[in-house]
Amino acid sequence: MSGKRSALFASVCLFPFICSNSLYAQTVNKSSTLIHSKKAQPSRRHIKKNIDKNQKNKTGIIQTIQVIGNDRVETSTVLSYMLAQPGDPFNKDLLDRSLKTLYATGLFQDISLQRSGSTLKVIVVENPIINRVQYEGNKKLKDDEIKKYTSLRARSVYSPALVSADRDHILGMYAAKGRYSVTVIPQIIHLSRNRVDVIYKINEGPKTLIEKLTFVGNHAFSEARLSQVTSSKETAWYRFFSSADEYNPERIKYDAELIRMFYLRNGYVDFKIINSTGELSPDHRSFYITYTMQEGPQYRLGKVDVRSNLEGVSSDYVRKMIVMRKGQIYDGKEIDDVAKNIQETLQSKGHSFAVVRPEIARNPEKKIVDLLFDVMDGPRVYVERIDINGNTVTEDDVIRRELPIAENDPYTDTTEKYIKQAADDLGYFKTVNINQVKGSAPDKRVVALNLEEKPTGEFSLGGGYSTDSGILGNIGLRQRNFLGTGIDAGINGTAAYWAKQVDLSITNPYFLNKNMVAGIDIFYLSNDYETYQNYAEDRLGASFRIGYAFNNVLSQQWTYSIMDRRVHDIWDKSSYYVLDQEGYSFLSQIGTTIAYDTRDNRMDPHTGSMVKLGGDFAGLGGKAKYVRGKVDLAQYVPLDDITNNRDWTFSLRGGAGYIADWGDKNDSSIIDNFYLGGSNLRGFYDGGVGPRSYPIQGHDQEDFLGGRFMYTASAQISFPMPAARDMGLSGRYFVDTGALSGLRVKRRFTNSAQDGNKYTAIYGDTLTPRVSTGVGVSWKSPFGLLNVDFGYPIAKQSHDRTQLVRFGFGQQF
Repeated sequence: MSGKRSALFASVCLFPFICSNSLYAQTVNKSSTLIHSKKAQPSRRHIKKNIDKNQKNKTGIIQTIQVIGNDRVETSTVLSYMLAQPGDPFNKDLLDRSLKTLYATGLFQDISLQRSGSTLKVIVVENPIINRVQYEGNKKLKDDEIKKYTSLRARSVYSPALVSADRDHILGMYAAKGRYSVTVIPQIIHLSRNRVDVIYKINEGPKTLIEKLTFVGNHAFSEARLSQVTSSKETAWYRFFSSADEYNPERIKYDAELIRMFYLRNGYVDFKIINSTGELSPDHRSFYITYTMQEGPQYRLGKVDVRSNLEGVSSDYVRKMIVMRKGQIYDGKEIDDVAKNIQETLQSKGHSFAVVRPEIARNPEKKIVDLLFDVMDGPRVYVERIDINGNTVTEDDVIRRELPIAENDPYTDTTEKYIKQAADDLGYFKTVNINQVKGSAPDKRVVALNLEEKPTGEFSLGGGYSTDSGILGNIGLRQRNFLGTGIDAGINGTAAYWAKQVDLSITNPYFLNKNMVAGIDIFYLSNDYETYQNYAEDRLGASFRIGYAFNNVLSQQWTYSIMDRRVHDIWDKSSYYVLDQEGYSFLSQIGTTIAYDTRDNRMDPHTGSMVKLGGDFAGLGGKAKYVRGKVDLAQYVPLDDITNNRDWTFSLRGGAGYIADWGDKNDSSIIDNFYLGGSNLRGFYDGGVGPRSYPIQGHDQEDFLGGRFMYTASAQISFPMPAARDMGLSGRYFVDTGALSGLRVKRRFTNSAQDGNKYTAIYGDTLTPRVSTGVGVSWKSPFGLLNVDFGYPIAKQSHDRTQLVRFGFGQQF
């Protein structure tokens, strides 16, 4: 019994000692792992012992470093990334920084550092190797497009951070295409031998469109008017051809600048854009764009004056070049344009370094702006050299001949702008950047023109409907920079219900290295004239042309044409005037046109004028012998001050022509005559005004015969269509007038006594004016400009052929 009590007493006394030793052994084992990716926290009961152990670590020295767990990565590579090296102490801060450096390599998914005596053990678990990277669900972006902006590739090292970064890049690519509801889920599939497949599951979703454009602080202009100014548009069913309703942050900034420029052009000098924001809807399907602005008052021009410090140039001389007047609405763009025009004029007159700077002085109380054009002599700097870089296709000479300057020319503050504009206008380059550095002397500059080529070949395919030709299809192939020479070559074919045409065209913009445009057109045309003639006509020929410009507004062009014409498939019941035309005729003709054109835009003019004088002489061989002259005039008057809107334009257009025969008059052909109606007199059929044959027995067709003399005149008001402007639609109201007379045929059958049964009377041969009025709509469609006109004749002759609705493609004169 005493023995048992003794054993029990010994057990009770030794138990605390045994427990203490066990805990101490556990503490020693825990402290042997110095740093791990997941750090263990010691219990409070053993803080003192851990502190004692750490104190010992600080005084220990690393004798060797052992790397454990590396398979692909060389031991020497791991050691090269270590900050701690043999001879360094077991310092916690040093070891911690070594651990972070190893993690930063992206080679390992787990790392721990352990001390074993004087040895530092580096235990690593390597990141897997990527077996393949795959994208699923992407339709709007091809795999190759995504790979350009992502970093993970097959046989590269897998890293969760890289997967996350690539996911963000993919989302950014879709955002640039207006898709913000895209989801990208990376899926990692683990394979044998520490390999993984990375698969990005992409749900593209719909485009993120602009649901609403909101303008805050606008009083002078409505939301509808301002929405016409911005390039971003609210989503609508008819914008299936446009990307204007897709959200783009860069375009929002651009639109804010468009709004600012619009207000400055309309007199709001104090205008400010306070904020422009895009807010994504909760469902990520649309954006709400808000522009917050401060308009300020509208200013008008007060005093307009000139101060000239340029030798030999008086203020009165400069004042004559100013087109603005006191009292008109302030227009910042017009002021800049006038200053630019004055400066260019002075430079062309020998004042190479002339500088014109507009200065304004605001008077908020009177709401006027006093304007001063300061004319001075700028610094005398010259172009030492022009370097052209990046033109891998286009020849240097093709670029240099378009530049407004050459070596040793004056270098002014506008030189870079004009060089860039000239290079951009060629249309051969994706990007154009200008850099200038100091040359060999303080007054010398070296200009570097850095270019990036773009494809200049074009393939076009289109279709539509024309009143003249019916349903039509078009196909074309064009190279605007053939072999880098600047030559424009193309072939185009059109097949319509009533017409067929093929054109091969080659144009050299610098013929014989001179400032002359020369070209050749080879063509075949077949027209059935089912709409207004009772015969068909074929033409096969070629035209040679050469043109040159005297200055920016005056030019001349010469054309020589040879062609074989054939009139065939004449209706049996046509008049004898038309039956006489059957067969072949050869035309050899030379013509010239002189044009004076000051329009601000040749496709959609708002201001300026145009005068064209043309003449043709036929008879240099062939049967046709005539002289033909024509004059066309146009004047465009902006209605900005009346409507307070720059989209209103009043235009006056007119024209007249006459054709006279020489030689054998029996060779006169009606296919060379003037015809009136359709595009040049809306409300009337093509050729529906002028001399026509009277039906007789057996030949009861009314044939349009054309005439010798024609005149036309038109007054038109072009106006915006607020509800549809962003669709490319614009409207017009017009009044047209004109007349055609002068029977011109091979043989006349107007004498009843002499011509017998061939006698055919003529009616409509009068210069009595016909007048029509109506409205029209133009659509800048993806297939080209489409015109629809509704014309109603208000003054006509009894036998004129009228037409209420007319469809057509292209720009009207």
